Order: sequence, then C-alpha cells, then structure tokens
Amino acid sequence: MKTNLFRFLPAAALWGTLVLTSSCDSTPRERQEAVRQEVRELDTLADRAAQKAKTAASRASRWDSASRARNRQPLDAGATSAFTQQLLGSYANIEQLTVDNIEPAYTQLLRQTRALRRQWTQRDWDYATAIYQRLNNQLRQIRLDLRARDELRIRALQAEFVTMETSRDVKDLGKVVAE
Repeated sequence: MKTNLFRFLPAAALWGTLVLTSSCDSTPRERQEAVRQEVRELDTLADRAAQKAKTAASRASRWDSASRARNRQPLDAGATSAFTQQLLGSYANIEQLTVDNIEPAYTQLLRQTRALRRQWTQRDWDYATAIYQRLNNQLRQIRLDLRARDELRIRALQAEFVTMETSRDVKDLGKVVAE
C-alpha cells in the first residue's frame, strides 16, 4: 500500500514547498526575503483583524450597557396601558384572562407583534416584553386547569415571541458592531 506523503502536509506548507522548488533560479537570500515579506503581510493582517475585533467588542459593550440602563428605567404606566390595548385588544385585562381565553390572548399578542415589530424601537420591545411577562404570570395562575393542546399552542407562541425579540436584539447589536 503506497501512502501519499503530500496528503499529510497542510495546504500552506505544500504551497510553500511547491513555490520553493519551482523557484530554483532564486538564491536562498531572495527566498528568505520573500518569506519575511509574507510574514510581515500576515502580521499586518492579524493586527488589523485584532483591531477590528477590539472595536467590535467595545461597541458591543457600549450597546449592552445602554440596554441595561434602558431596562432599569421604569415603564410609563400610560404607555404600558396603551401598548396593552394595542397589542391585546379585547384581551387587554390580562389579570381577568381564563383558561378559555388565554390562548387567544397569546395569539392576538403574536399577531400584533408580527405586524408591528419592524417599526418598533428597543423601548417598544420593552413594553411588549412587559405585556408578554404579564401574560406568562397569568398563565402560571391558571395553568393547572389548561388543556394540554392549548398549553402546547401557547408554548409555540411563546417560543415565537422570544425568537422575534432575540432576533431584534441581534440585528441591533449587529448594526452597532458594524458601524
């Protein structure tokens, strides 16, 4: 069984071997200088990449700090009420929801979230998340009386809401890092 020695060499080493053997007309000093030049170029690229990574990390950190500061600010009661009415409509009285109408309330929340999310700011998402959390608290209160199929639908709607919210955070963070 014949083994191919070249398959064990990394591609860069193989390329370097081919370059060195094909340039028989050059002197060792010329080849040495060519390698030094390549190393300098690689160092320059590595330095640029490190600087870009450092800048991106700094921007991400600032975005995270601003996000935490925003989350510490209390939500306005009037705006919360208006948002609740906009997102839940006839299901806006969350604390009065029962096993018969909690699943439609989640459906309404998701329907409105899908329709409005692209124009929302991060603060709007804070209000929507607060409403979502209130719905979840009410669900905990009545969960033991909920039919399994309704709970399954609610879990799917919860997963979709969290996915949309996380997607927005990732999108905003990506914008900040890219700037």
